[in-house]
This record gives sequence, C-alpha cells and structure tokens, in this order.
Amino acid sequence: MDITQESEADALWQDSLDLLSGEGKPEAFLAMLRSCTPTSLENGVLRVETPMRIVVKKVAASQEELEEMLSQAAFEPIKLEVALGGAAAAPRPHVSSMSQEEARDWTAATSSAAPAVAAAERHEARIADDGWQDDPERAARENRRRRERNPLVEDVGAGDSKLTFDRFVRGDENMIAYDSAVQVANGVNKSYGLLFIYGKSGLGKTHLLRAIQNYIAQNDPSRICVYKDASSFISDYVNASRSENKSAADELRQNYADIDVLIVDDVQGLAGKAGTINFFFDTFNTLRASGKWVVLAADRTPAELGMGKDGFDERVTSRIGGGFTASVQVPSYELRVRLIEKFCERAIEDAQKDGLADTVGIISAKTQQFMAEKAGNNIRLIEGFCQRCLIASARAQKNGVELGHDEVLSICSEVWPTSEQKLSIEQVQRGVEKFYDVSHEELIGNKRNKSLMEARHVAVWLCREMCNQTLADIGKKFGGRSHATVMHSLRVVDDTRKDDRTFQDRLMQVRESIVGDS
Repeated sequence: MDITQESEADALWQDSLDLLSGEGKPEAFLAMLRSCTPTSLENGVLRVETPMRIVVKKVAASQEELEEMLSQAAFEPIKLEVALGGAAAAPRPHVSSMSQEEARDWTAATSSAAPAVAAAERHEARIADDGWQDDPERAARENRRRRERNPLVEDVGAGDSKLTFDRFVRGDENMIAYDSAVQVANGVNKSYGLLFIYGKSGLGKTHLLRAIQNYIAQNDPSRICVYKDASSFISDYVNASRSENKSAADELRQNYADIDVLIVDDVQGLAGKAGTINFFFDTFNTLRASGKWVVLAADRTPAELGMGKDGFDERVTSRIGGGFTASVQVPSYELRVRLIEKFCERAIEDAQKDGLADTVGIISAKTQQFMAEKAGNNIRLIEGFCQRCLIASARAQKNGVELGHDEVLSICSEVWPTSEQKLSIEQVQRGVEKFYDVSHEELIGNKRNKSLMEARHVAVWLCREMCNQTLADIGKKFGGRSHATVMHSLRVVDDTRKDDRTFQDRLMQVRESIVGDS
C-alpha cells in the first residue's frame, strides 16, 4: 500500500471512530477498534487488520453499524473488511526453550498469538545486538545481573506461580482481556503499549496480571517484569521519600525506569495519594516514552477513577484512557458451569498428586450445573465453593450416597451469606418504578421521553451495580436490549453523575430505597 492509500485509510478510520465516540459508544468498544490497523482503501472497501481473533469476531458482529459510520465519514458507501494480521497470523515454529509437546499444548491453549516464539526471537535479537550471539552463557549472566541489580524484581510465590494463561478459564465475559494479556506477554502491539483491565473484585484481573508475569519469567528472562499492587507501590514511594539516603528517590526512579513491563494491580488504591500519583505519572511517562509496557487493573473504568474529591486528575485518567481498555464481567451461567468443571477437575488432580485422593469425591455433571445455578459471581469464591463441595461429596460417598442439593445449598449459603447476596433484576426494577412512578411496561419499553429515559438508564446502571448479572442478562430483562444499548445506559449515568451533583444524590436515593425495601 502506498503512502496516499495509507493516509486515506487511516483518516477515514479515525473519522469513523470520532463519529462513534460522539454517539457515546463504550470506551471498551472504541479501544477495541483503535487496536485495529487500517491497511488499504480501494474501490469503496476499507480493510483493517488486528492480531486478535476475538477482535475479528467482535468487529464482524458490528460490521453493519461500522459500515454506516464509514459511509457517513466518506460521504459515499463504504464496505469494511477485517482480517487477522500481525503476530497472530505469523507461523509458529518450535522454540528451543520448550519441548515440541509443550509448544503444541501452549499454542492450543492460547490460540491467539505465538507465545514462546516472539519471546525467543526477541531474546536472540538482543543477544545479537550486544554481540553475544556466540556466547549465550554470557548473555544469560548479563540478564541475571540486570535482574539482581534491580531490587524491585521479586521471585513469583508458589501460589501465584499457578496463575498462568493455561489455567485461566475463558468466556465471552473475559476473552478480550485474556487475548490482550497474551499480547503483552509476547511483547507485541507496542503501538498502544498500555493495557488497562477493569472489573469488579474476584473476576480474574489479578490472574491475568500474574499470568503475564509468570509467562515472561519462564519464556523471556531478558525482560524485567515487575508486579505491584497499589499498597506496595505506595510503600516504595513513601519509603524512598522518607529515607535518610538523599539519593533513594532517584534510585527508585532509575529502578522503575529499568523495568520492561510494569504491572500495577488495584490502581484505584492510589486515589488520594497526591505524591504517589505524581510519581506514578512520571514513571508511566518514562516507560511509555521508552517503548516499555504498562499494565494496570482497577475495579472501575478510567473515567470513574477521576470521580470524587480524591479522584485522579484529568492528566492521569486521559493517559490511562488512551491505552487499550478491556473489561472482565461477571460470569454468565455458562461460564460458571465451565469454571466449576475446571475447578473440580484440578482439585481432584492436585489431591491425587498429594496422595489425598480419598479426601475429595466425585460430583456429577448434573450437580455441578445445580452448583452453577446457585453460586455467586466472585470467581475466587467459586473455587473455594467447589473445594468444599468436593470434600462434602467424599463424606457422602463413604456413606454410600451422592452429594445432595440440600448440602450444596447449605455450603452456598455459608460462602455467600444472605446479607451479601445480590438483589434480583426484578427487585431493582420495582424499586426504580416506585421511585420514578412509572409502570414496568414503560420502564422496559421503547418510549423515549426524558423522565422515562432517566428511569431506564438508572435502572440499568443499578442492575449492573447491585445484581451481579451479565450485561446480556440485564438487556434481556429490559425488553431484549443489546449489549451495546446497555453499555450506553451505563455511560450516560456515569457521565451525568460525574457532572451533576443533584443527579448523583437522586441516584443514591433510589439505591437506598431499593436496599431498604429488600
């Protein structure tokens, strides 16, 4: 493609994204589109590429809407073609650091990039650049010394070492976040260089962050990857600032600047710590200017990080929002079934390895499905729930019976006490209908007057906050609305409550009235 074609294709793509942004499309959707690269514009067809298979699927699903935006921007009919390109489309040869069987297993598990291939090629390139291509032992020594010189580098603990990509259970709710994390682990797609993963606690964010760290440590030791949660990041800054050693702060900056992949978990914990945020901002800019990777995770979106008197300032949220943003959502029933199947399977395998096979029983597929119906949505708690059910099953089998539904319910109520259980969508809808004095048919219908629209947006937002249901499940309860429509309601409420204190107070009144009636 010549320069003219490239500039026209890129300009049209950017203009279309601007139009979509103006319509209030979710940031995660826009970030996904920004990860695509326009390659040509010929005969009324714009072609774009992406290295992630899940993005190809998502773009194809929104093709009609995207073509409408493209046609508006171009003032003529434009068709869109999306293809797999970049690292994901590259061949996957055998890598010396893995056996052929391991490489095949890894490729099958991730199926979205060339995991160890990119790492090995980068490692060999660095050795060649430094003139060590004939002295791999020297290269290994230099890499080891670089790691030893940086006190921020820590060995991965035994428990965290199990948080790998192949142990991550995938579904539509987390697939984009998973694929993006694999891209970071491979060191590809530095065009966006910042990955921001958000979602409620217990949905797998930390697992993905640790998976990046574990993968790099095992397959690409030439790169320094450091994992920090907000509290340890704050401690680093505070200790350096208070140190009697006047050069401590400069040394800390140098150590952070020498990192190739910086991971900061629970970044919302930095809120209100002005000095730490300034240090974080400087570190962020230094790493990005050097082409390094920054991976962040939080329980809220970049825009929400800027809310409240202790929120991040706009310079930070705008930088974070400019990266690739991916969400992890609460698991659907189907994903809960897969999670329970995998957790039970692994628990049995671990018990057998440890010689404790008689401490766990077998749970039938039917009972596992019942467990999925009754389980909450915190994935960490689901794993513990499975372990307790397996132990109860072993006791039942010794008495010649199977694990019963009553015992499953008893364990479920202990893991998720009634006081902590989420409300149903119907309870939230009834509360909103009462507060706004609208009927159920009006709330879920298609009328679009101002009072009804606010009630509908608020109801959708509160269902997301209070019900632990997927966006698809929420949409079904609101007249079969699409995922994109639900996301639009969430964005409207988030934006309005940030700028309108009266609306924010009204939103909290509705919430309190629902909690009081439950």
